[in-house]
Amino acid sequence: MKLEDKIKNKTGVLAVAGLGYVGLPTAITFAKAGYRVIGIDIDENKIKSLSAGHSYVLDVPHEDIISLVNSGRFCPTSDYSTVAHADAVAICVPTPLRKSKDPDVSYIISAVDTIVRFAHKDMLIVLESTTYPGTTEELIKPRLESISYQVGKDIYLCFSPERIDPGSKEYNLQNTPKVIGGITPECTRLGALLYSTIVQKVVSVSSTKSAELVKLLENSFRSVNIALVNEMALMCERMGVDVWEILDAASTKPYGFMKFSPGPGIGGHCIPLDPMYLAWKAKVYDFYTRFIELASDTNGNMPYHVVRLIGDALNTHYKPIKGSKILCMGVAYKRDVNDTRESPSLEIMRLLQSKGADIHYNDPYVPLLNDIGVELKSVPITPENLRGFDCVVLCTDHTSYDYEFIARTAVLIVDTRNAFKGIKGNIIRLGVGKDAT
Repeated sequence: MKLEDKIKNKTGVLAVAGLGYVGLPTAITFAKAGYRVIGIDIDENKIKSLSAGHSYVLDVPHEDIISLVNSGRFCPTSDYSTVAHADAVAICVPTPLRKSKDPDVSYIISAVDTIVRFAHKDMLIVLESTTYPGTTEELIKPRLESISYQVGKDIYLCFSPERIDPGSKEYNLQNTPKVIGGITPECTRLGALLYSTIVQKVVSVSSTKSAELVKLLENSFRSVNIALVNEMALMCERMGVDVWEILDAASTKPYGFMKFSPGPGIGGHCIPLDPMYLAWKAKVYDFYTRFIELASDTNGNMPYHVVRLIGDALNTHYKPIKGSKILCMGVAYKRDVNDTRESPSLEIMRLLQSKGADIHYNDPYVPLLNDIGVELKSVPITPENLRGFDCVVLCTDHTSYDYEFIARTAVLIVDTRNAFKGIKGNIIRLGVGKDAT
């Protein structure tokens, strides 16, 4: 049976390489649609967890894992040789940045080199990992051709950027349009056909490079606009006005304005990294993305500003940072998720620690933390605990926090998210000058 027919009647087998925040929801969505899905990850702890029916991704319910594993629709494994049984493969492995801000595509190369050993004719391979423009064509296509397969005829290759918004109640994989671009038109057609079986709308573009650029533009757009409002927040502090009031008023304009909010920095697996992938690749063409890099610098310096804000707040109580007992509330990079990757909260904690502060944290989604050099446990939010801290810093505005209670109880609060808006208390808010408090 041809690949096209296997996709149309959902008798094909899909392999998903990388079962993280992107790969696991992707695998489960295809399995729920009726495909048999092989989930592959080199982390044995993830495989054991999934095999036992436990999900480590908040957007994927335990019940779905249990049902799909028991039915045989979803088979988690660390064995890449199972790719030999797949008709299509989605690659969803990490793509971090090196300390030098260069792209680290080693996970992609490792996955592809292994997949190539078990690839066969009439197979569709789709890279979903965010990367620099040209990766699919320059790194993956030659590896497939090294086993004498003609891409677009013997085997099919596409890029489709992931657009998963962790923790979102409004948008999921199915109702978010899926962009796809192939090496050849036939690659694009088959890739679009596959994803059209699980998403409401597929948007085809002319090439893999175009598809790769789509994701980088999306997140560069967010990075630049967040940097703009972060800079506005710093300016408003200096001017003695309230940036949040300015933003609320500006957002009443029904056209020509899109609201972004300032904060302690940016985090997650996309916005801090993707613009730098684009900036790095642009240099190959002797093009320098000054706007994008300036935005990255502005956002990257926000944790330093928050620490200065904490220092100023403690000074009003005649206390230095050194020796002060400080609670950071929220270490996930955004509200209501358990993902701490690139979280500005972690950088704030490291900076405070380096200045001699006694650091603690609370996060209802992150019970243990090993990311700042020492292992910490989430501190319960009780009246006794709150009163024992010299300063409470709101870094991530989880909806489960009782802000009225915290404001009544804590001695001093630094709010980086405007979560305490309109609440009385000893509260210092990011982006609010003294004259506006």
